[in-house]
Amino acid sequence: SIKRIKNITKKYPCLIPQHLYSIHPMSSDNNKKQKTEYFPDVPSKIPYKGVESTDPLSFRYYNADEVILGKPMKEWLRFSVCYWHTFRGKGADPFGSPTIVRDFDDETDTIANAKTRAEAAFELFTKLGVEYYTFHDRDVAPEVDGSLVKTNEALDEIVEHLLKLQKETGVKLLWATQNLFSHPRYMNGAFTNPDAHVFAYAASQVKKVLDINHKLGGENVVFWGGREGYQTILNTNIKREVDHMAKLFKMAIKYKEKHNMTPQFLIEPKPREPTKHQYDYDAQTTMCFLLTYGLQEHFKLNIEPNHTTLAGHDFEHDIIIASQYGMLGSIDSNTGDPLLGWDTDQFPMDVKKATLAMGAVIDQNGLAPGGLNFDCKVRRESVDPADLFIGHIGAMDTFARGLRNAAKIREDGVLSKMLKDRYKSFDEGFGKQVEDEEVTLEDCEAYVLEKGEPKLQSGQQELYE
Repeated sequence: SIKRIKNITKKYPCLIPQHLYSIHPMSSDNNKKQKTEYFPDVPSKIPYKGVESTDPLSFRYYNADEVILGKPMKEWLRFSVCYWHTFRGKGADPFGSPTIVRDFDDETDTIANAKTRAEAAFELFTKLGVEYYTFHDRDVAPEVDGSLVKTNEALDEIVEHLLKLQKETGVKLLWATQNLFSHPRYMNGAFTNPDAHVFAYAASQVKKVLDINHKLGGENVVFWGGREGYQTILNTNIKREVDHMAKLFKMAIKYKEKHNMTPQFLIEPKPREPTKHQYDYDAQTTMCFLLTYGLQEHFKLNIEPNHTTLAGHDFEHDIIIASQYGMLGSIDSNTGDPLLGWDTDQFPMDVKKATLAMGAVIDQNGLAPGGLNFDCKVRRESVDPADLFIGHIGAMDTFARGLRNAAKIREDGVLSKMLKDRYKSFDEGFGKQVEDEEVTLEDCEAYVLEKGEPKLQSGQQELYE
């Protein structure tokens, strides 16, 4: 409404496209086809203006080419925008219908609409200065008439359009993945479905995603098992289901190797939702699964902090655990609301948490070929096109500030020295022998009998914090 637009322009007059005064959000296809820009009042590229800036369409901390610890910020951060929340999310939640109308989306499952949506997406990528994007197969192209052949034909047509847009803009595909959770056929799972027919359908989607990811130059492929779990143990053979999931992964490895594909394979842990229990519960559970089935050399983890907190851990926990075991491949950089019990996928704005996350990234010398993918959605109440930009800008600045902080912490060396000193008893003598596996239980007993009761050593948590 005009009243709503006027209220917004009082606060951010630069954000509202002039065409909104004359075109209703549910305008005709003809109006859409005439547009050359979908966000005309957003700058052609969001500028870096420094910490004093009060312009919401500018970066205060993210300066892409600024060198931090020997690398440009953009190489440390490798930002990516997700397709599903940003261009398919419409504000629905478990208690309410969609609230968001996008001028670039006529809500039809047509090829023409999918192409228009892609053009709007690449405009947003380039204006943000983001070099990567991610998608599920069903985000970018519709499923057609319950036909795998027709659906793949539609996907092929959209992939050609995406490839054209990539070449025009220089934006690259960080990863593709398969949606194996939305369609009713997957209500009992995909790789873990008790029906072999459904398993085969899921495997067919994986094959197609590997093909299109390869064509688009995707640097990774993600596997997220949204329905790979159970609702009740009474109708579930856990061991058999997990065995089947491992067999699918082995098929994917063979196909990748047969066709000389090079993407890094990533598994994304999550403890629950939509299933009551999901098999890839958290980082440690998933690493155990990979080791159990001999898959650890072929996969790394894509960690989503909102999933980590749903598992009862801190935001940074799975990032650090995966990194320290050499298994951190990429990060779906979002956060959840600690007062809500579901996956809210909010833009991360906590600088302390971003600092801890970027510390792990620095310690492993970067995320490549993975990245920081914003698996984030604007709030249901944030219905303006500009909110898409402001959410990403705020999150990019948060991680840029986290990178700056983490680099400073490592450069001054104070915290690392404190941590090293805490474990110094294992650097020499008896402790070193323990780490070198040169000590027996009898040796430990003899050591205690000689040394007596150990002295209490303060953990100094307050000092560290």
